[in-house]
Amino acid sequence: MSAPDNAAAKLHPETRLVHAGILRSQYGETSEALFLTQGHVYDNAAQAEGRFLNTDPGFQYGRLSNPTVAMLEERMAAFEGAKACRATATGMAAVTAAVMAPVRAGDHVVAASALFGSCRYIVEDHLPRYGVETTLVDGTDIEAWRKAVKPNTKVFFLESPSNPTLEVIDIPAVAKIAKEAGAILVVDNVFATPLFQRPLELGADIVVYSATKHIDGQGRCLGGLILGSKKLIEGDIQQFLRQTGPALSPFNAWVMLKSLETLPLRIGKQAENATRVADWLAAHSVPSRVIFCGHKSHPQAEIIARQMSGPSTLIAFEVPGGKEGAYRLLDACRLIRISNNLGDAKSLIVHPATTTHQRFTPEVRAAMGVTDGLIRLSIGLEHPDDLIADLEQALAKV
Repeated sequence: MSAPDNAAAKLHPETRLVHAGILRSQYGETSEALFLTQGHVYDNAAQAEGRFLNTDPGFQYGRLSNPTVAMLEERMAAFEGAKACRATATGMAAVTAAVMAPVRAGDHVVAASALFGSCRYIVEDHLPRYGVETTLVDGTDIEAWRKAVKPNTKVFFLESPSNPTLEVIDIPAVAKIAKEAGAILVVDNVFATPLFQRPLELGADIVVYSATKHIDGQGRCLGGLILGSKKLIEGDIQQFLRQTGPALSPFNAWVMLKSLETLPLRIGKQAENATRVADWLAAHSVPSRVIFCGHKSHPQAEIIARQMSGPSTLIAFEVPGGKEGAYRLLDACRLIRISNNLGDAKSLIVHPATTTHQRFTPEVRAAMGVTDGLIRLSIGLEHPDDLIADLEQALAKV
């Protein structure tokens, strides 16, 4: 196989998403090859030893590495501007590895309180079982991060924008505090997408993605990605993944490689559509509030202008009538389908209080801004006029 083209790093991001990381076999295929294999054979026993010592380049076993998965990792690292990347079976596997691998019993993790339900479970429920202390803070309150630091603080973790309230956190400010504390900052960048926010350039040490969302973007495959420096990724994180085994399947990696080729086109159009729909919702009489990262009314609009280059594809809005009002709207939608996924080519709508955040008490949901009337809308590739027409008839039933 030919080695990855290192010159790709000098190309524009859109070009890197098409060409970076390609490993061509002796057959010279145009499309990336799909290697459906569990293991690999060695020329001799010494080569096998070298593979396991990492002194001989090559592949060993599907749980540890795979040529197709390696292409996805190389391409995403080139696009993100990271030195290393590791793929996982799901987005939550990526989050779990990124947060758990760097800590030991007796360490301390600080995280923003506005998190996806499963992410908050890892911080609030899972880590303490293993002797890791955790503190949740208001992510938008920079002083709260500083006050939460302890001598044993090792990791900061945040989502920005958050799920589902689109809360945006000042990443450079939090990164500065983390650095002063000797901690690493892990940023879940799913809602912003790698196209519209660059956490590593803003000071983060690790960025994680649920590749299930915008990276696949067409509702087909689960996957996750962890990116950062070679020291962090190839140290504790790689060892954690190697021993616990949340490996991404080669087929899913191949699908996502092909998806990356069109990511700027898809996300750009979805963001354009989201802007049209959000503007229309903001002018409508029914929603009591509309949260969109492309609006000046967003509570963190000034931070968004500094650290995001686009609005993403998500809209949050609140309707009167609480849960009943939200259900009437969702059930009335004909084109937009009810689903807890996001980043898809199809527009999807969900009621977070009874799905993604249902495990929390009403008090915790209220503190996170997840009210009974809050709706999360992921905008797809349909014509925006059709989406607006569907929402118009649905809002009439609230």
